[in-house]
Amino acid sequence: MDQKGIDRINELARKAKTEGLTEWEMEERAVLRRAYIDSVLGSLKSQLDNTYLVDEKGNKEKLKKKGE
Repeated sequence: MDQKGIDRINELARKAKTEGLTEWEMEERAVLRRAYIDSVLGSLKSQLDNTYLVDEKGNKEKLKKKGE
């Protein structure tokens, strides 16, 4: 998500606290929030996919998903 989207989320949050949101603005906020969450989760997944555990002997082992 780009900075413009984050700024719009913050703008809607401020407006919700002060004067309330219209139905359309609540829908827009929900869509923007979902996009932000998906962006953060995608970034985290990418980071974890490139994470290795190093044992005491110096051997690298790729981090595995739970249950593998």
